[in-house]
Amino acid sequence: MDLRLSFLLSAAIVFVGTHIILTHQLRKPLISLLGQASFIAAYSIVAVVTLGWTVYAFAEAPRGPYAWPAYADWAWIAAMLITFFALLLLIGSFAGNPAAPSPKAAELAASKEPTGAFAVTRHPMMWGISLWAFSHILLAPEPRTLFLMGAFIVLGLGGSAMQDRKKQGQLGDAWTGWQARTSFFPKLSGLARISPVMWLGALALWLGISWLHLPLGGVAAGVWRWLG
Repeated sequence: MDLRLSFLLSAAIVFVGTHIILTHQLRKPLISLLGQASFIAAYSIVAVVTLGWTVYAFAEAPRGPYAWPAYADWAWIAAMLITFFALLLLIGSFAGNPAAPSPKAAELAASKEPTGAFAVTRHPMMWGISLWAFSHILLAPEPRTLFLMGAFIVLGLGGSAMQDRKKQGQLGDAWTGWQARTSFFPKLSGLARISPVMWLGALALWLGISWLHLPLGGVAAGVWRWLG
């Protein structure tokens, strides 16, 4: 393997590993040792540094070889649909999240019937991030994209499974009931429970973000690939 790809893979592993360890295994001991505010500060520093390392390594890594032609039209169309769905889940995750840090707020939310994005999956934020990452692998099926975006997928879906276990321990029966009423994997039938306002908001935001993709990322994205 090219050394630059090895550097990227190492960065991606550290990025994912430190997030999982600090969020789960070391969270309580470090909060007891440092206090809540200092732990959050330390966690944020580690997150920014490891993400910066991963992004830098991605930029330095060689392009290709590609599993199929990069930026093919079919991949763009698939990515358009996936990223819109991902954004719909992501923005929907901020309303009534039972995985909130506050146990009392989380228990109250978990006692209610799932609505909005939570009727699709109980982890809409993590699925939104993971689907966004997957869409980029579709567009550029090369090792460097797989390492970078694969890190977000592992962190999103692996973190969701670990969050289920953590919340089960924190909330007990409330989380057991929430899991029984929701799905880990997205259910398309749940889309009907997302409000029209959320759909329109997601569409407007998706159009704006995809328009910014060209000036910020250097590649025209979404419908702007054909309209620009």
